[in-house]
Amino acid sequence: MAQALAQEKLYTIDDIYSLPEGERAELIDGHIYYMAPPNTNHQRILSFLHLEIGNYIRAKKGSCEVFPAPFAVFPLVDDSMYLEPDISVICDKDKLNDHGCKGAPDWIIEIVSSSSRRMDYYTKLSLYRSAGVREYWIVDSAKQTILVYDMEHDSAPVIYSFTETVKVNIYDDLYINFSNISDALNI
Repeated sequence: MAQALAQEKLYTIDDIYSLPEGERAELIDGHIYYMAPPNTNHQRILSFLHLEIGNYIRAKKGSCEVFPAPFAVFPLVDDSMYLEPDISVICDKDKLNDHGCKGAPDWIIEIVSSSSRRMDYYTKLSLYRSAGVREYWIVDSAKQTILVYDMEHDSAPVIYSFTETVKVNIYDDLYINFSNISDALNI
């Protein structure tokens, strides 16, 4: 007699919204990926980048908005995927609603932690590229690198160190000097 194989449970956005208060996870292809709380250096980098980008947009009276995590991104416009990038920059206000961003942000930054390394470098890179994200940065404090993908121009990725100034490709005149954060990270 043939025995039926156990079917894997596929999760939905309702499962994400049903998580206990304070628990964070992302939904990709019906699978839930739980997120560990960020460490102090992660938060220092997040704060630094959020302020740099926000100050630039404000000074230029730009139309884009910058959102730090936790902020919901539904890259495929539907509810089949739910992500919480560390930083999302959205220039199309029509993509924003009370739940977050429906569609691809223009620029996403992920700050790597030991538990998110594989997800940030491989899974999310592929998802963001196929969803239409224009620029994707992977900031890795362990390696002291910033990997920049200019997906809008289909350019080869560029690797910068924490001692360099990094050009933001979606803007003509935004440069972020990472040496300004190195002292705060004690590296």
